[in-house]
Amino acid sequence: MTLSLQNVLTIATKPFPDQRPGTSGLRKKTKTFQQPHYLANFVQSIFSSLEGFGGKTLVVGGDGRFFNREAIQIVIRMAAANGFGEILIGRGGILSTPAASALIRAEQAFGGIVLSASHNPGGPDEDFGIKYNISNGGPAPENITEAIFAHSRTIESYQTIEAPDVDLDTLGETRVGGAIVRIVDPVAVYKALMESLFDFPAIAQMFRDGFTLKFDAMSAVTGPYAKAIFEDALGAAPGSVVNAEPLPDFGGHHPDPNLVHAKHLYDLAMSGDSPDLCAASDGDGDRNLIIGRGQFVTPSDSLAIIAANAHLTPGYKTGVAGVARSMPTSGAADRVAAKLKIGMYETPTGWKFFGNLLDAGKVTICGEESAGSGSNHVREKDGLWAVLMWLNILAARKQSVKEIVRAHWAEYGRNYYSRHDYEEVASEAANALIADLRAKLPALAGTSFGALKIEAADDFAYSDPIDGSVSKQQGIRILFADGSRIVYRLSGTGTSGATLRVYIERYEPDPARHDLETQAALADLIACAEKIADIQGHTGRDKPSVIT
Repeated sequence: MTLSLQNVLTIATKPFPDQRPGTSGLRKKTKTFQQPHYLANFVQSIFSSLEGFGGKTLVVGGDGRFFNREAIQIVIRMAAANGFGEILIGRGGILSTPAASALIRAEQAFGGIVLSASHNPGGPDEDFGIKYNISNGGPAPENITEAIFAHSRTIESYQTIEAPDVDLDTLGETRVGGAIVRIVDPVAVYKALMESLFDFPAIAQMFRDGFTLKFDAMSAVTGPYAKAIFEDALGAAPGSVVNAEPLPDFGGHHPDPNLVHAKHLYDLAMSGDSPDLCAASDGDGDRNLIIGRGQFVTPSDSLAIIAANAHLTPGYKTGVAGVARSMPTSGAADRVAAKLKIGMYETPTGWKFFGNLLDAGKVTICGEESAGSGSNHVREKDGLWAVLMWLNILAARKQSVKEIVRAHWAEYGRNYYSRHDYEEVASEAANALIADLRAKLPALAGTSFGALKIEAADDFAYSDPIDGSVSKQQGIRILFADGSRIVYRLSGTGTSGATLRVYIERYEPDPARHDLETQAALADLIACAEKIADIQGHTGRDKPSVIT
């Protein structure tokens, strides 16, 4: 149906200077997004950077954080005014990021708008975010995000439509201008996809046999998904899923499933009353935390163990085509890929870099050290998928998490690994630190710090093997003769100042040395990382904000 032109309003506006998307879209304080025209400018910049969507389907949803519902109403009116024919929205405005990807793919939508700041806190004084996903369900590649930014710098007007708010809480269809708005069950498509990948009967039998789970949804988006899958479909005991209701401020939680913000799960897993598996996901459902009874599993190890065991699940029984990891992620998965004789790809940080590899069939499993893993089933990382993968592996191997991890180390060796985050560093200081490091790179190779000899030092650049695009300055790597690494990079996911991330890794093949405390095992490298970059001198910080 053609949209009646008299319904379309052209609103004059002026550019905002700060709308360059980061690694996961545009993230700012909620109050920034609530400024007149701010969100609308960015949404129009998305639409202005696209072609050929007239009459097509747009998926819209978010993690339920503060301002989510108001933002969706703005997007609906603008999508209708710009010519989309159908707008699919999760009931209540809810769609986890992986579920949005699944819905885009299942409905063959033109693309989707995901409203989330992922693992960042939510609330009127906290964070909000928006990103565009393309038709494969994955985050927009850099050529699109750069086009969006270019439009945002020259925008003079945006298009919207006069229409009442859409009832987001009732399934069904309504019309806004020439577009059909369809409110859908946010869980159904995703749940069916999980049932096709994993052996639900075997996992259900494991629960009937007494297996116990504690999953913390962190008052964020995965609560409805986790209740429907873990408790209703698989038969986990009532109460296995906690903090299951998505709340606009995540109940005051910081919805990042790491050992700082989910320490209560770690403490439970290390206690005498531990369930067999403790797990969590983040604000928008794309990250995961895996802790077995007495055994924390690092995200890097989890990726490697998933790659080594994926064939035990129905969806991956024919094997894994290849594995991809972000550059700062440990090399544990590399050793699995080498043994399986499959491709191994090292990419910059940002899930969008996996999209071409997945679409081309080069890789099946991919992951990042920042608690994200996934596969070719969608084009986003997927927290509940990772938990289900672990449940299926546990059901198939009939071993505990600790037994599986220790057996993996015995076979492949252990990569001691830690990330030190210096949060909300003054941007000028963080940028100066990186600039000074870059200047030092040519002189570092061949130098020694105690017993540690630097073999090479570079600024990581990635040439996409599918489309040939090149991404430079993706992280500074210090590579030692014994295979150890230090990596420095500035994060693109925060909203205040800069976060300096320092990644430290050492490979240990000797099983007799697999029980060291991680920070102790890395102590000389940690001291070296401080000295090379002069972190305290640049930032004034004598210790990280968060250690994971």
